[in-house]
Amino acid sequence: MDAVAYPDPSVADFIEKNLIPLRLMSDDRVYAVRFRIKWTPSLLVLDSDGVEHYRTLGFYPPADLIPSLMLGIAKTWFNKPDRPASIAVLDQIVSQHPRNSLAPEAVYLAGVARYIETHHLTHLTGIYDKLTADYPESVWVTRSSPYRLLKK
Repeated sequence: MDAVAYPDPSVADFIEKNLIPLRLMSDDRVYAVRFRIKWTPSLLVLDSDGVEHYRTLGFYPPADLIPSLMLGIAKTWFNKPDRPASIAVLDQIVSQHPRNSLAPEAVYLAGVARYIETHHLTHLTGIYDKLTADYPESVWVTRSSPYRLLKK
């Protein structure tokens, strides 16, 4: 990642504006053990209390690293819970990176977050509709398929 992803100006800019990066060696006796690091690169998104909300394993090219980090940020907000902040980031993933492999998960989580905020079933049924229309091969279609039964 040092040779390709991190030096990319868009990645560096995104990290500088949105995250506090910390690099640890995989053999660190405290933090590698605490965060169960078994392989590199392992990227973890933690909140300010050091609680992990998202993890990736392996190399990401720059075009995929930013949406992955965005998903980590969105999941952190989702779990806090600051659902409106999560929805904003998830919607950005879908609008800015619609062909990225993580976009279907962002559609799913945004719909769930909207439902939690409003309790309107249309947010759940909308997940299934959008996924079948825009990402029909995604595993997230299967995960959202029970929501189609909520249509009246």
